[in-house]
Formats: sequence, structure tokens, C-alpha cells
Amino acid sequence: MRSSRPLAAVLALALAGPAAAGCHHDDAATARASAAALVGRVPPAGAGFPPGAAAAKAQLAGLKVERGRHWETYKRENFGRYWSDETDAVGGRNGCDTRDDVLRRDLTELREGDRNPCVVLSGTLHGPYTGKVLPYTYRRASQIQTDHVVALGAAWRAGAYAWTPRRRLEYANDLDVLLAVDQQTNHDKGSRTADKWRRPRSSRSRACWPPAPREAVRPSTRRPRAGSASPGAGRRCPRPAPGSRSGRRRSRPGRR
Repeated sequence: MRSSRPLAAVLALALAGPAAAGCHHDDAATARASAAALVGRVPPAGAGFPPGAAAAKAQLAGLKVERGRHWETYKRENFGRYWSDETDAVGGRNGCDTRDDVLRRDLTELREGDRNPCVVLSGTLHGPYTGKVLPYTYRRASQIQTDHVVALGAAWRAGAYAWTPRRRLEYANDLDVLLAVDQQTNHDKGSRTADKWRRPRSSRSRACWPPAPREAVRPSTRRPRAGSASPGAGRRCPRPAPGSRSGRRRSRPGRR
């Protein structure tokens, strides 16, 4: 009789296996749905952002142009070493990496991971500076980069050197100052401001810099001033229309 007990236990576990696996699957599906709900509750842009062209031009006209300061003390680490979701910036505390938030907002034809709703496995970028239509894949993620429209170096020179570390971390992760762009254009732009950089001549889009709040804001706010405005600064960069991604979004099996 004793010898039959272990065999009975093994048989019981074998029979329970499929049911147990089903429970784990249900748990994973529930966890993903909960995570997706959290992600969906956090808007990818600030209220009323971006402003219209008239408001943007009015804000630009009121800027005080000054020479940059403390350029020699700038370090990327001054704004945090990595992306952070633990801030009160736009898009913060939704459980997603800041870069993933930017990709989900700026790319179309998204393919997201089944296990993690934050991760974008593939999609299509309509370049805001060049007008080029570019593919994005998780395996070649470096081809599409995340650009601070007012670069961190420029922000530092414009007054962020006097901010608290927490305030700089929030700026670095604020979706309202971030765009998904192609690698080459991001490198070419570097930390130049609107008066020092123009979009490529071969661009199929109009001269484009995002509206004033991204580009230059008075020191009393949490965003820095820029040097001076370019002729295209008041024109709105192309972006997918609100809700345009929803009809094309597809979730497929992913590794994350």
C-alpha cells in the first residue's frame, strides 16, 4: 500500500497540470489587463498641449534672449543617469519606461508585447523633423531615438544648472519635451537650439520646431529658456492625430 501512494501523488499532479497551467495563463492575462489600464489612464501629453500657433508665437515674442552659462559644467548625469517613471512629469508613474511612452505615442501601426503593454516591438515613425516614414523594430531600437527638443545640454546652459536634481529629473522625463526621431537627425541636432539648427534640406516636411513651451519658457516655469527662435518655431510638428493609433494597434506575442 505504501508504494502506491507516491504513484497516486504523481498521477494527481499530472492530472492537475493543465488546470494549473490555465490558472497561470489567466493570472498573466489579468495582470496585463491591469497594467494596460494603468498605462491608458496616464495621458501622453499635458493638458492643452501643444498650444496653437498664435499662442506659441506670442510666448516666443516675450522671451528674453541671453547668452548660455555654465556650459563647461554640464553632465548628462545631472538630469539622472537613466529614464525614470518615478516623477510627476507628464506621463510619469504609469509603470512604463519614458522611452516606451514616447514610442507608444509617436509611432503608428504599433505591435506591443503581450506580457508587457509598455514595450513596443515594432511600429512606424513619421519623422517630425524630416517627414520620412521609417520602420521601428525592437531588435534595431537604436535606429529610432528619443530627442529632447530643448536638449539637456541646452537646458543646462539656459538655467537648469540652478534647478534642483529632482526638477532636472522631471524635465528629462517630461513627455511634452520629447519626440521620437531618427538616429541621424538626432545626432545632427545635438544640443543646438532653434537658432542654431535647421531640419535637413532634403526634408519632405516644412521647417518645423515644436511650439514655444517645448522650445523656450520663462525661468519661473519648469522648462528652460532657449537662445532665440527660428522662423519655423511657431509651426506645429506633424504628429498622429489623437486616437489615430487605436484603430491600427495590434498586440502580438512578445518576449517582454
